[in-house]
Amino acid sequence: MGNNTTLLLGAVAYDPKVVTIWDGFQRYFARHDLAFDYILYSNYERQVESHFAGHIHIAWNSPLAWLQSERIAGDLGRRAEAICMRDTDRDLTSVIFVRSSARIRNIDDLKGKRVAVGANDSPQATLIPLSCFANLGLNPGKDFEVLSFDKLVGKHGDHIGGEREAARALLRGEADAACCVDGNHLLFTQEGTLTAGSTSVIAHTSAYDHCNFTTLDGAPPEQVHRFRELLLGMSYSDSEVRPLLDLEGLKQWQPGRTEGYAALDAALHRFGTVDDFVKSVVAHCK
Repeated sequence: MGNNTTLLLGAVAYDPKVVTIWDGFQRYFARHDLAFDYILYSNYERQVESHFAGHIHIAWNSPLAWLQSERIAGDLGRRAEAICMRDTDRDLTSVIFVRSSARIRNIDDLKGKRVAVGANDSPQATLIPLSCFANLGLNPGKDFEVLSFDKLVGKHGDHIGGEREAARALLRGEADAACCVDGNHLLFTQEGTLTAGSTSVIAHTSAYDHCNFTTLDGAPPEQVHRFRELLLGMSYSDSEVRPLLDLEGLKQWQPGRTEGYAALDAALHRFGTVDDFVKSVVAHCK
């Protein structure tokens, strides 16, 4: 791949605005002499498969897709790198919340009860919160019932419909607790899904990181370096890029880091969530 290689990015189409976002970035990169294009996927598993098949150079990955990629790369003797992420991808927490009127004050009070979660592949609304329960001594499916809302499985919880449905189930009395990322708990109150004061948070998960731009060994180094350089150089005070940053939900791009995926990695080891998928991709690549 030479200097004239068009850098290809993969992204998952979890919302119609994704086209607007990447069209805007494509124009921005063109103005800065970086040949760039993107391919949209309907789910992260297909995107990860395509990345290892060499169809794209960079993947805009969910935290689950990052760990899938990291494990596949390790099994193949390859290298995956998280090169960049949003400031809003760092140090998130999820909350476990109950109706304020309920006599539930802590995790132990949920033994024998029902907990609503998001899609089964959502790190923020299912995997990390359920692992948090297990760490605190309550095993999902054994010590309490799990009520899943599998909205748009394959998009790894990027679409918050599952979290919203879990919150609604709590208010309807179909569940005794619900789980979501803390920012969405606030959003659901602001939008009216939850009325102010109707719920109480009884636990927070440990902090974790969310999406990142992932590359594999073999990607064109000069183009990848320029891509990262342009992202890190964006300023929210620049009226040209501010609308793009707003659409993508950040104020500033940050260098990628991987230590923030420990909580999700522990959940995957506990539940074996990605084992079959990782094995299938590795087998296909060999």
